[in-house]
Amino acid sequence: MNYTHEVENMVCVKKGCDHGPAPIPEEGKWVQAKEIKDISGFTHGVGWCAPQQGACKLTLNIKEGIIVEALVETLGCTGMTHSAAMAGEILAGKTLLEAMNTDLVCDAINTAMRELFLQIVYGRSQSAFSEGGLPIGAGLEDLGKGLRSVTGTVYSTQAKGARYLETTEGYTTKLALDKNDEIIGYSFVNLGRMMEFITNGDSADEALKKASGSYGRYDDAVKYINPREE
Repeated sequence: MNYTHEVENMVCVKKGCDHGPAPIPEEGKWVQAKEIKDISGFTHGVGWCAPQQGACKLTLNIKEGIIVEALVETLGCTGMTHSAAMAGEILAGKTLLEAMNTDLVCDAINTAMRELFLQIVYGRSQSAFSEGGLPIGAGLEDLGKGLRSVTGTVYSTQAKGARYLETTEGYTTKLALDKNDEIIGYSFVNLGRMMEFITNGDSADEALKKASGSYGRYDDAVKYINPREE
């Protein structure tokens, strides 16, 4: 290590007390994190691309600095879905530091990784106070039955009003309108559950019926419209 002439001629002053870094909460214990292997936790991060055309929600489960589980969910950009496929293969098995310095293909996924890194190294993980952390597989719980991302898609115009296209319950099939043409409910198909029923041997018609439902005052409507065509 090289020192400047000025530093070489300085008098040596003894360092005072050193208590190390402030401890952060990790999986039910307080940890003085000094190396990447000291970091554990389960948390989420959200990122966006430069033109803000799409967004990514990234979920990571980290044990002793290693990413052992990753969930990549993207929205708003068709190319981003393929980027998510590549990022999913890249992330698992990497250290947290490696993942920060790896091109995760899509700007939004890279940004999500940055935001998530900041949370977890400051002890802001979802599992900070969960003893032992969360088991591998916890990321799938966010997806619910049918293992499908929860999305909300609503389109509206000043001239024609709102159209619910997809909600927590699923793919919207009909909007229920009252006598004032205001939305009072909707019918839907949970596509994740429908595919499960078909996989388990139900016919398409039977699966569609079992995965369908309604929300709100659907039965009280004066009129029903298809939100994608009417």
